[in-house]
Parts: sequence; C-alpha cells; structure tokens
Amino acid sequence: MARDNRSHSKLRIVCIVAVAVIVMPVLKGQQENLAQIRMRAMALEKEGLNAEAEQIWDGIAKTDPRDAEALAHLGLLEARQERFEAAIDYYRRAIAINSDLPGLQMNLGLALFKVAQFPAAIEAFSSEIKKHPGDPRLTILLGMAHYGMKDYLVAIPYLQRATERDTQNIPLRMALAHSCMWSKQYQCVLNVHQQVLALKGESAEADILAAQAFDQMGNNVAAEKQLRAAVHINPQEPNVHFGLGYLLWKQSRWSEAAQEFQLELDKNSEHKSSRIYLADAWVHQGEFAKAQAVLEELVSTNQSESLVHRDLGIIYANAGRNDDAIREFRLATKLDPDDAETHLEIAKVLRTSGKKDVSGAEFARKTTFPARKPPSLQEMIDSIQDPAP
Repeated sequence: MARDNRSHSKLRIVCIVAVAVIVMPVLKGQQENLAQIRMRAMALEKEGLNAEAEQIWDGIAKTDPRDAEALAHLGLLEARQERFEAAIDYYRRAIAINSDLPGLQMNLGLALFKVAQFPAAIEAFSSEIKKHPGDPRLTILLGMAHYGMKDYLVAIPYLQRATERDTQNIPLRMALAHSCMWSKQYQCVLNVHQQVLALKGESAEADILAAQAFDQMGNNVAAEKQLRAAVHINPQEPNVHFGLGYLLWKQSRWSEAAQEFQLELDKNSEHKSSRIYLADAWVHQGEFAKAQAVLEELVSTNQSESLVHRDLGIIYANAGRNDDAIREFRLATKLDPDDAETHLEIAKVLRTSGKKDVSGAEFARKTTFPARKPPSLQEMIDSIQDPAP
C-alpha cells in the first residue's frame, strides 16, 4: 500500500513538470508577442498612423481593462485629434491604475489646459513638476495656466523664470507684461517693454502697455509718447487711436481727442466707446448738432451710458428744452448716482426754470460727492476688450 502511494506521488510530480515544460514557453511566447504588439502600436504613433495605432491599443485595453499604458496611449491619440474630453477620461483612468507612468500627468494637464480647466491643469502640472523640478516646459505651462485663471501674481514668478530660460520668446514676455500690468507692478511692465523692443525693435502692443503703465504712474507725457509710437508702428492696432484719444480727452484737449476717436471709428464703425467720447468732445467744443445726432442714436439702440444721458441733457438745456434735459439728467443719475457733475447740471436747469429751492437741494447733493478722476487708460481699454456682462 505504501509503495502504491509513493508511485502516485511520483506520477503527480512528473505530470506537474510536464505541464510546466509545455505551459511556460507558451506564456513566454504570449508576453513576447504582446511586447511586439505594443512596439508596433508605438511605431504607428510615430508615423502618424493614429487610427491604426488606436485600434491596437483599444484591443489591448479591452483584453485587459487595467492596462494603464494602453489607456494612456488612447488618451494621447484622442488628444492628437483634439478630442480633449475623451483624452482626459482615458488619462484619468490610467492615473487611477498607475499614476507613475512617465509623462501621464503632463499629458493630462495639457488636455485640461486646452479646454480651459485651469485649476485641474495646475494640479496635474504641479504633480509632474515635483518629479522634474525646474522643467522649462512645465514652468511655462504653470505660468500660462495661472495666467488663464487671471491669477497674475502667482503667474509672474513662473513667467519670469520661463523668459530667463527662453530669452527669445516674445509672446511669453507679453504674457508677463500683461500679468505685471494687472498686478499693478508698473515698473515690471516698463522693464519687459524694453526687453521686447530690444528683441523685436518695435511693438505696438508693448507700447500700448507701456502707455498704460505710465498713465497709472501719472506721467502723461511719457504715456502719450508711447501711444503715438504705437500709432506710428501700426495704426490698425485695436484701440490704439481710442487710447490716444482718451488720454488727450483726460487732458481736456478736445479737438485732438476728437480726431483720434474719429480715426478709431474709421477702422471700426462699431467702436461704441469712441462714439461716446467723440460726441462728448463735440459737446465740450459746443458742436451740439453733431453730438446730438450721435447721442440720440446711441440711446435709440440701447447703447446708453451715464455720459450719453448727461451730454444729451446739456444739449437739450442749451436748446431751452428743460423738461427733456431734466429727464436725461435723471437717467444719468440712475446709471451713476454719485456723479457730482450731473447733479450740478440738474441744479443749473432747475435754477433757470425758476425752481430755486429744488435747485439748491440738488446743488447741496452735488457737494456731498467728491470730485472723481476719470477711469485710467488701462480701465478703459480693459472694459472694451473684456466687457462686463
């Protein structure tokens, strides 16, 4: 009996060894085949044969849904076809399985950046830069992602490091200049302006930014010089004539300002701000008939602002249309209750109408509002480029 048991044990051992001898080469062959298949898919990617590569990676992923490499490559192929939402889904599935795959966080961040999901992109880039401290590309991407979020103070150090590495990159410098401008770091704007000119020789965009910085610093002469330089370089640059006109308008140089506003309208007849300030410059010069036609058209097309109604009120008051004037002044105060100048105009009309008591009350209201500076050049241009909803 014992001999029979020993015989059976030997037989089992022989069978196990035989199976191992048969199975191991098969498994090894499968692994080798799979490796060859992966290499083939990668070669197709390099050749730009995305559909063929995608078919292979999709087959691998269906065979093994937890194959992170296949999912990552499928994400890459979707991104190449600008199907970023699908790419993001593949990348996230791959990260859930293996977050250490080389370049995976970078690719996820890029796809998120492309669809303006900046906070998530920053998270992905930040994760990747921990593995590659100081990586130039990641530094740029982090700077531009914070720039996209309008988080300019955070963007500035990244963009500064990026421009130090990529000394010829003008778009990066312009992004840095804009970030400095919106962060009220005006000397930084002027420094970048000089760097751009040293690289490019001239730049209307950089000159306009420098003019905005000088305006904020109270240097009207330098601001005007930069705007005139921008006009000379590219008179078709958006808002360049308006910017110069507005700067002149703030200095009460009505005739010169009107010329610039008209030049802006000549190239863009829909430039609402130029129409408003051109009409106001005419009002200051007593050209009421020309101004009235423009202002009444603005009101009729629902493009009115406080200044439009105030100027119409002045025109009507000058024509003796006191009731119409009061109506327009009231509309102006509804849009801008704290405008001292409008309350003063109301007081004048009421006084000429014989309503001295009411006029006195209106004049008293005027004195409760301090005189205000007009918006800065930067505020005006930003309001045109990024209008409030």
